[in-house]
Amino acid sequence: MRTLRIAAGAEAASLAILLGNLLSTHTQAITALLGPLHGTAYLVVIAATWMIPPATSPGARWRALIPGIGGLLALRPIQNRARASQPPTHQAPGRLT
Repeated sequence: MRTLRIAAGAEAASLAILLGNLLSTHTQAITALLGPLHGTAYLVVIAATWMIPPATSPGARWRALIPGIGGLLALRPIQNRARASQPPTHQAPGRLT
């Protein structure tokens, strides 16, 4: 899940920078550097999502196919289910750890 989280962030951030570059200076060096990074992050998001068991989040696999924000859309229900399945931790009252 850590790989998915990193790749989803890289996918969204690289798309935002690429679109900002397209709307402003259209610097070729930025496009040449971030284009392949964005494509690779997109493929890693898809692969990482398909490696997670389908019972974890039924629609996550299909959400991951949406370019640009699919990783973030797929990650949210997966994290919510993971948090819900963990037992709560209880501490004794008055004790700091």
